Amino acid sequence: MKNLAFILFITVLATTCLAQTKKVGGVCEGCEAIYESPIPFEQLKSFVLLPGTTWNGKKPLGINGVVYKADGKTPAPGVVLYLYHTDETGHYPKKGDEKGWAKRHGYIRDWLKTNEKGEYKFGTLRPASYPDSPVPAHIHVTIKEPGINEYYIDEFLFADDPLLTAEKRDHLPNRGGSGIVKLIDVGNMYKGERNIYLGKNIPDYPLK
Repeated sequence: MKNLAFILFITVLATTCLAQTKKVGGVCEGCEAIYESPIPFEQLKSFVLLPGTTWNGKKPLGINGVVYKADGKTPAPGVVLYLYHTDETGHYPKKGDEKGWAKRHGYIRDWLKTNEKGEYKFGTLRPASYPDSPVPAHIHVTIKEPGINEYYIDEFLFADDPLLTAEKRDHLPNRGGSGIVKLIDVGNMYKGERNIYLGKNIPDYPLK
């Protein structure tokens, strides 16, 4: 009996440890880039203009939204978003002195943090799809919420992108909710909105 009790104790202990160390969101290559922010998380703003954003002969994008907690209705303050994407030719542009994940993600990247109302907003130039690729144009986004490890959610996609076919829409995982943004031409720029729902369709997200 003592041996059986010991085995049961070890089994429970091992199961508990595995549960505590299981990574929310699963495998996420490059998500650790969120920690490369040149500004401490506590000092991040809720609005940023990504590098290269300009109105000089261009019409940039302005995307905003609210990040909600897992209940789908309570705004989530203090959530960090890491964004990066290709340029207008479909490449991740480099300056030649990149370090860390910037060697792959390029310099069109930035970090922001939701305000007390869960709001975020960023401006950038619209990215292009990879050259000679059927992959729709997109903006990558990684999330870091308080008390939970970093994880990725669905990329920002554009409703008017001809590469975003009905079949591709049907197979989107909708991590964090739908990432498809409808852009509206407001004259000097395009505006779009996306709300994000923490934990939605995220593997191993803790129940609260």
